[in-house]
Amino acid sequence: MIARGSMAKYSSESGDINDKVLPILKKQKGFVDGTVLVSDKEDNRVLSLSFWNTKQDAEEYHRVQYEKVHEMVRHLLEAEP
Repeated sequence: MIARGSMAKYSSESGDINDKVLPILKKQKGFVDGTVLVSDKEDNRVLSLSFWNTKQDAEEYHRVQYEKVHEMVRHLLEAEP
């Protein structure tokens, strides 16, 4: 299993984005699960993780769908994943 992650600033939009992104991820071959962790020290910071069966599955998602998803959340990211 492989994990991919990115840090973001939390806002009221974060939940809406998750509702849009998770359905796309669930359709991808090899997607296992995703989660969002909220900092207990800085409640406006979150870490988003996605879990994939194989590195190849994660790479295929990156090639095929990543740009579409990235555009949805770009304004929330602190750094490129």
